[in-house]
Formats: sequence, structure tokens, C-alpha cells
Amino acid sequence: MSHNEAPYPPPPPAGYPTPNAPGYAPVPQGYGPPAPGYGPPGQYPPPGPYGGGPVTNQPMPAPGGWMNMPQGIPNCPPGLEYLTMIDQLLVHQKVEMLEALTGFETKNKFTVKNNLGQKVYYAAESNDWLTRNCCGHLRPFDMKIFDNYKNEVIHLHRPLACDSCCFPCCLQSMEVSAPPGTIIGSVEQEWSILCPSYAIKNASGETVLRIEGPFCTFSICGDVEFKIMSGDGQVQVGKISKQWSGMIREYFTDTDYFGISFPMDLDVRMKAVMLGACFLIDAMFFEKTQVEN
Repeated sequence: MSHNEAPYPPPPPAGYPTPNAPGYAPVPQGYGPPAPGYGPPGQYPPPGPYGGGPVTNQPMPAPGGWMNMPQGIPNCPPGLEYLTMIDQLLVHQKVEMLEALTGFETKNKFTVKNNLGQKVYYAAESNDWLTRNCCGHLRPFDMKIFDNYKNEVIHLHRPLACDSCCFPCCLQSMEVSAPPGTIIGSVEQEWSILCPSYAIKNASGETVLRIEGPFCTFSICGDVEFKIMSGDGQVQVGKISKQWSGMIREYFTDTDYFGISFPMDLDVRMKAVMLGACFLIDAMFFEKTQVEN
């Protein structure tokens, strides 16, 4: 996200995906101050000068704190228009008091906001009680993501699978559809021994981006960052950050806060897949049930 009065960004560094690379397309740019506590994406390589010009008329917030949908976006799946104006997303998990008091895993619910604090989407997990509490963080689920008009605009499907390096043929994945029924990409865990690694693929199965996790994924009084890398793994272009939410929340609930940053000119389909990657990472590393603990 550019700073006020900042000069136009320089050409992209060597190795950064070009606008003709799979998963990238020029889109209108939007600007705004970064959310408190979340680093500006300016620390990453700029997306380059090939995107559309700055948007001079930002959409006003909708009633109830929702972001208004940008209009007139060509070649954009319905409901993903919001993502053309966004290079940061904040994901807040709803506190479930029943889960905190009893230890039984309930269906997760999330609010997805932009960097101005305006609500963009609402996400709800869909599966049964037995699956959630017996399979724990490996449980399969479907995640329905709704817009301000209660339309399901993104559908995530996570099948039951392992996450151990001992079973490289049965690793984690997340299929992303937008609109529901139309696959736009997937997140696929890659075999690794020490640090988690994922491939972000488009609908054709081409790797557009990669995610590299840290050696230690425990949130010990600090953020846990997963780097978003270019398709060749050479350049960092963003991050998914599990944000420290305080001692009580961390140890007595599994309520999580995430920040996602990515290039402004990234194809909206790949931005939606990155949101799916955030939910997969949350489920794998930060959704330990009381039984598992």
C-alpha cells in the first residue's frame, strides 16, 4: 500500500511475476492507511507500474460498517469485486463462549475486514459435531463465505488428509470456488521436513505463488508469519500473519486474528485463494482442541 505523497513505485525487482504471468491482471488501485499493528506492505517488492491508475473516488462505507462493492469491474467473478480495491485483509475469529467453557469444538465463524476496518466478508464453517471433536485440527470441512447481501460468493472445501512428513502422498489441501461450483484455484501442502510449505495454484493447476512457514508455529507472545513468495520462490510479495491476541485469548480459546497482505494487482481469484490458505493454516496450526491439548 503506498504512502501519501510517495513517488510512483519503481519497476519490479528481478524474479517478480510480470503482469502477463498466470494469476496476475491489472486492476484498479486503492489506497488507505494500514491497520494498527499490521506492517505496511511497502516493505515487500512493489507490484510495479503496470497496474491501473489510482482510484480517485473511493467507495463510501455501506451501512453497518460494510465496504461498498466497487462497480464496473470486468472479468471478475460476482462477489470478488471488493478484492480489486484491497491489498490487505484482516481475519477475526468470533469468540465462542460455549467452546471456551466446555472445551467442545464449535463451528468456526470469521469476519473478514479491509485495512480500514470495514467488513468485506463473513465466513462460516460447515461440518458435524462428531467430525469437529474427533478429527480435531485435521477435520474436513466446507467454509461458506458471504458478502453484505448474504450471498455465498466463495466456497472452500478441505478434505480429510494427513499433515505429517511421513505421509507425503496424503497432505493437506484446500479447493476454492467462486462462485460456488466454479473452481478458481487451490492450496496444496508440499512435502517438507522442517518448515511448512504450500503451493498456490490457479484453476489450470499452475503454481502462481508459494507460502513458506516458519520452523516454529507456536504463538509465544508474538506474531507467527508465513511468507508469501513468487511462483519461483525467489521474491517475497506478502505474508499471512497470525497475530498475538493476548494471554487469555491464546490459552483459553482458539480465537485467532490473522492479517494477509498481497500485491494490489494480484488477480482477484488468487486473492480469494490466499484467503482460503489463511483458513487452512489456521485449521492446521492454531485450532488445537482441548482433547488434543
